[in-house]
Amino acid sequence: MNLILLGPPGAGKGTQAQHLERARGYIQLSTGDMLRAAVAAGTEVGKRAKAIIDAGKLVSDDVIVALIGEKLDQIGDKSFILDGVPRTAAQADAIDTMLRAKRRRLDLVIELQVTDDILVERVTGRFTCARCGAGYHDTFKRPAKDGVCDSCGGTEFKRRSDDNAAAMRTRLAAYHAQTAPLLDYYRKQGILKSVDGMAEPADVARQIDALVGP
Repeated sequence: MNLILLGPPGAGKGTQAQHLERARGYIQLSTGDMLRAAVAAGTEVGKRAKAIIDAGKLVSDDVIVALIGEKLDQIGDKSFILDGVPRTAAQADAIDTMLRAKRRRLDLVIELQVTDDILVERVTGRFTCARCGAGYHDTFKRPAKDGVCDSCGGTEFKRRSDDNAAAMRTRLAAYHAQTAPLLDYYRKQGILKSVDGMAEPADVARQIDALVGP
C-alpha cells in the first residue's frame, strides 16, 4: 500500500505518518529529509540538488522527483508514504510518470480535512523543547510541569518564527490555491479519500487505518 497524506500545514500529516510507520512498517518519504541525506551522501541526485542550492535557487520538480525515485530504489518493495509532495498537479503528474516507469503506483490519497481557523490555533500555539525537540502546544499539549520538558527535563523552549497567525494565513492561501487541482486529479483516479482531521489524533489514526485496511 503506497499512499499520500494530503492536507494543509498543521493538519497532522506528520503525526499520522509516524503512526503508519510504527504500526505498519511503512517508509515515510519526506522530501526535506531525503534532500539533506542525498546532499550529505553525495549521490548523483544529491550533487544536482547541491549545485542548485549553492546557486541560491529552488530545487526544481525534476530533481525532487528524481530524489523520490532514488529513495524508492533503496527501499525496494516496501510500502511508502509521500510527505511534502506533490504540491502541484504538475508534480503529481511527474510522480505518476516516474512510478509507472518503476512499475509502482499510488494506491490511496488521504485528505486530512481541517478548517483554517482550527489550523491557525494549532500552529500559533506550537512550541518545542530547545534541547531535545519534543513538541508541545499552549492548549492541546502542555508539559506535565510548566516550564520543564517531559522528555528530557530541559527548561528552555522555542517557537518557529513563522508560527504566527499572519504567516499561517499566507501559507493556507497558498495551499488552497494549489490543492484544488490535486484533489480533482486524484479524485478522477478514484483513489482520493477524506478523513476528519479535526478529531483527536488517535481517532484520525483509526479513520486512516479503516481506509488502509488490514
